[in-house]
Amino acid sequence: MATSRLAPVVIVVSVLLISPSAFGGPDGSVSPPAVPSLLSSPADDVFSVADLSTLLDPNGTQHYGPYPSSSPDSSTCGNDWATDTFNRVFTVRTNPDGTFLIVEQFKDGSFVTMFGPSPGACDPSDGFPAGIVNAGVTGSMHGYFTIPLPPGTIQMSTSPNCDAVLNTLPCTTTTFIDTHFTACYPATCPVTTFFFHYSAGDQMLVVHEWKNASADRGGNHGDIQNVSVP
Repeated sequence: MATSRLAPVVIVVSVLLISPSAFGGPDGSVSPPAVPSLLSSPADDVFSVADLSTLLDPNGTQHYGPYPSSSPDSSTCGNDWATDTFNRVFTVRTNPDGTFLIVEQFKDGSFVTMFGPSPGACDPSDGFPAGIVNAGVTGSMHGYFTIPLPPGTIQMSTSPNCDAVLNTLPCTTTTFIDTHFTACYPATCPVTTFFFHYSAGDQMLVVHEWKNASADRGGNHGDIQNVSVP
């Protein structure tokens, strides 16, 4: 895994690292009015797949993507439990104070599991026991996270390519930010608001839905597991 310059978060999507308190899903906090009441808990699934050009001020936003992507997805135990395939869509909002907010959506996603500890196995906080997931379980996924860029950030490019410099790097969160903005090199850009929803149907599973989310989005809930471990 390449080195990321985004603030550390557990789960890994490609070259993006996130801190141990954060999550176990692919690749800071945002206060109103950056993204208003759209981020209420019942709306998280809708927000993940919505066309943000109709929800956020079209005069103050830029839209990039979709960019087809694939990434290993790590569990709360640190192992890769699945491979995710999805489209990345970035919305860049210029706030009234001149700073930028990036909303990255993970749309049209799917996953296929690897054998090992289930995604929520090391997080008992929601009351679900640890579990094991078999290889080859498939399902759908979507999600988002928000990345407020620090004051003083300059937008270097409005290229429609995810890699705005050479258009050769795989599309990751880091690639998009580092080649469009001055923000994350060598500074850090916090990713503390995130939400991912995985659904696998039956497939001989004892738990078949997993919500991987930051505390302000309600935290983790459920799991994708074939067997519970006492």
